[in-house]
Amino acid sequence: MSAQSPQIALEGMRRYDFAKACLYLRSELNYRPEIEAVCVLGVFDGVHRGHQSLIKAACQDACRRKLPCIVVSFCPDPADVVFEPQPLSHLLRQEDRLALLASCGVDGILCLDFTFELATTSWQDFLSCTLWAYLRPHSLHVGQNFHFGCGGKGGIPELKRLAPELGFELFDHELMRIADVVVSATHIRELLRQGQVEQAGNLLGRQHFVRGTVQHGRGEGNSFGFPTANVQLDRMDCVPAQGVYAGWVVMDCSAWPAAINVGLPPSFNDGDTPSFLEANLIGFTGDLYGADLAVSFASWLRASRKFDSLDELEQTVLDNIDWVKNHLAAKRIELARGGIYNLKVLERKLWRGGLHD
Repeated sequence: MSAQSPQIALEGMRRYDFAKACLYLRSELNYRPEIEAVCVLGVFDGVHRGHQSLIKAACQDACRRKLPCIVVSFCPDPADVVFEPQPLSHLLRQEDRLALLASCGVDGILCLDFTFELATTSWQDFLSCTLWAYLRPHSLHVGQNFHFGCGGKGGIPELKRLAPELGFELFDHELMRIADVVVSATHIRELLRQGQVEQAGNLLGRQHFVRGTVQHGRGEGNSFGFPTANVQLDRMDCVPAQGVYAGWVVMDCSAWPAAINVGLPPSFNDGDTPSFLEANLIGFTGDLYGADLAVSFASWLRASRKFDSLDELEQTVLDNIDWVKNHLAAKRIELARGGIYNLKVLERKLWRGGLHD
């Protein structure tokens, strides 16, 4: 059984465990080591619009060839092995990344354990030994910035060199641009670190979200008539910049509109300290303590600041709540199948409006 990949189940897919990988395959397909497929390779953190476009092209190719389309990715993120893990760097947790990849219409996902051994594997051996141990690709689809093998020495020229020998066709895809900006996980992280959650969501194709567990907190929002969820996050989650946001608190397929206060993230010198945020939920009744939930970010509202009085704090919180009610919703909504993955970005006309200025 794979040592790196967590025990994650994907609806409609059967899981096959190997010593150094796991494979998810549509239930009606039977796995065999020489299975022929169209493959699309990448890390896919965020599963953003560029990733989605790449996978769509691979699925269309697979349909023409009457072959399954299989995503080939890695767990954990190669950057966490090659370099030290960086706080606030993961756009998605592994289970969400796999679920979003599966939602792109692929027939399977091969998740390779990214260990130091794999990190030091040459690009030649990665293709001819590692990948070919599980699949027989008829074609490979990658982004034009794709690199692989020890030191990242493998790239498009190396793939082209090995394609005739290994018998696959290579498709290197131009990177997607939106408003002349390359869609990349790196750029999306930078936008989030600047608090630009609307622009990040536009590149993701959905609202950015994080997951956590509700802990006992200060409870200031309760005194204003709104339940407050003090959410403890994983230090690796890419939490937006300190500030107040409009968004949603989601449990399963139920979503409550909320004003969300993101505090200071943990410093690099205090790496064991988790991140926290506080969400004032609208329309929620009940006990949240101990609940596992997701928090999405729809829009930036204002910067965090100190208040001169409790009355000033209360009025500001109420203003935040009013903005959320007027622009998101005033009560719980039920999401379609897929839950939080279905929360789309706000219309552009709402960006930086209302309380933003």
